[in-house]
Amino acid sequence: MPHPLGTTPSKIIAVHVNYPSRARERGSTPAAPSYFLKPPSSLAGTGEAIVRPRGCELLSFEGEIALVIGERAHRVRPGDGWRHVRWVTAANDAGVYDLRHADRGSNLRSKGADGFTPIGPRLLEARELDPARLRLRTWVNGELAQDDTSDTLLFPFAELVADLSRLVTLEPGDVILTGTPAGASVASPGDVVEVEVTAEGRSTGRLRNPVTEAGHDLEPWGAMPRTGPGERAAALGPGHPPEPVLDPVLAEGLRSVAVATLSAQLRRRGLPHMSLDGLRPTRPGDTMAGVAHTLRYLPLREDLFERYGMGMNAQKRAVEELRPGHVLVMDARRDTTAGTLGDILALRALRRGAAGVVTDGGLRDSAAVAGLPLPVYHGGAHPSVLGRRHVPWDTGVPVACGGALVQPGDLLVGDADGVVVVPPDLAGELVADCREQESQERFITEQVQAGHGIDGLYPLGPAWRARYEQWREQHTPEGDRR
Repeated sequence: MPHPLGTTPSKIIAVHVNYPSRARERGSTPAAPSYFLKPPSSLAGTGEAIVRPRGCELLSFEGEIALVIGERAHRVRPGDGWRHVRWVTAANDAGVYDLRHADRGSNLRSKGADGFTPIGPRLLEARELDPARLRLRTWVNGELAQDDTSDTLLFPFAELVADLSRLVTLEPGDVILTGTPAGASVASPGDVVEVEVTAEGRSTGRLRNPVTEAGHDLEPWGAMPRTGPGERAAALGPGHPPEPVLDPVLAEGLRSVAVATLSAQLRRRGLPHMSLDGLRPTRPGDTMAGVAHTLRYLPLREDLFERYGMGMNAQKRAVEELRPGHVLVMDARRDTTAGTLGDILALRALRRGAAGVVTDGGLRDSAAVAGLPLPVYHGGAHPSVLGRRHVPWDTGVPVACGGALVQPGDLLVGDADGVVVVPPDLAGELVADCREQESQERFITEQVQAGHGIDGLYPLGPAWRARYEQWREQHTPEGDRR
């Protein structure tokens, strides 16, 4: 589409996070603004469709206040930034999370498709407005989804202009998308997204764009759409509870069988090294089943701790990345002489929906952690903070915990005996075989209690097979019989 001023801008610059409400949703607040570019070919006007590529399902809407530069800006000071803005209008910074993996950081394909930057419909004269008194609202199918004001911005408009102009010359007609508030989510074909900016009795009018699906398949060359629980949760936003990363039926099945039985079945399959050794539960009566989300600690180096151990470090990021059904697995090199988890992070993991936490390092605030309804397995209690021995290094990588290799996506199952790693592709058959083994063991226990010897009975031998089958028929609910 033509630029609202009649010319195509040389660039469209979008701010990642600029509203405190959005920062709270994301779990961190930036110390300085960060940006990405959208191509001018992504511009669209009101009434034009936002076309979701086939194969994608997570098309996001983000209502934003757009600034249109009117006077060339090069190394301007914050106090002069606003006078370089000529127009204010509404914008929708649309994108597809399904393609974020393709150009992570640049957002070129996920945010830069044709028509993914609708703006308009009317321009407001910036010099007639107080930049701190603008209101932004977004509706989906007539229902209010976003509502915030510019007086809350982390980085006011004039500061954005000044910051960008330090290194990038802003030309007349350039567009700055100034960030989206809380409430951004996903729209589907058939939905209509509307965005409006109002200020002191003036209005841009509603920028109205229907969502449609492309009439052709995405060509197979190049990166293809891909999503996972993290992308889905980020796209849908906190207003949509994220789906558990582990099927609830399978999770219940894994919790229903003993870890000792799982260990025996894994050994029968040639996997005798799946136990996480040396760990103890804070709540021995709990059971745990979930998907591994990993965190690796490295030995302390004092000169690196400020860089890697302070602020929103890998430990805190790992907790904020948790999804319902995740088990946070910490590799602390079996060094229990410093804590790797305390009560605040354990509480946050619980609030994030974690199925449990496992660390072969130390546990701080052990009594408080034990009081939480969260399965936690650890190498031992210790009062020291992690900076005594550890540097939190990275997340989402294969780790060694308790002497066992754990990959992201592995299943972790725990009870009073400890924790084992279960390969996801074996989980279903393991549950079935564990239930059969435990059925046999209940039968054997009854026979031993009745006075029978264990020769030929334990393990179950041919002489007892027929009696066991008859017993199982009587003791197994009809719906559970194989």
